[in-house]
Amino acid sequence: MSKNSPNHAHEPPEDVDYPSTLRITSKPFEEHKESVLDRADRWEQGEEVPHVVNFQDATRLQRLLTPRRLELVRSLMDAPAESMRDLAERLDRDVRQVHDDLQILNEYRIVHFREEDGAKKPFVPYNTVRIEVELGLSGGEEPESTASA
Repeated sequence: MSKNSPNHAHEPPEDVDYPSTLRITSKPFEEHKESVLDRADRWEQGEEVPHVVNFQDATRLQRLLTPRRLELVRSLMDAPAESMRDLAERLDRDVRQVHDDLQILNEYRIVHFREEDGAKKPFVPYNTVRIEVELGLSGGEEPESTASA
């Protein structure tokens, strides 16, 4: 395995170029699928496209992006951490809780790690993280509303 080989099936090599934007969305499957195909076409034409993590269920997205985890992501966007312990101290949080939050955020490719001198250095490679939640009526029903714009 080379120096730049992924550590596991979903870990990008060290020299990967990340897009500047991460979009975390909550869209129905069909709409997300269309968006994926559109981004693939644009990427093949040489355009930079955002990395997208989609949740079909907005409540799952809400459970993932707790206020503490969002604070962690913001902190890492400001400056990568030298270690998980360093990040926990920076946030004045328990190391084990920070470790658990980092592992969950890594599973969704929001937080990444670089291994250096035996330490896992967490970082967020994006300049912007955009969170988009779309709520609609179930079953595609039209609302009965008397309000007008």
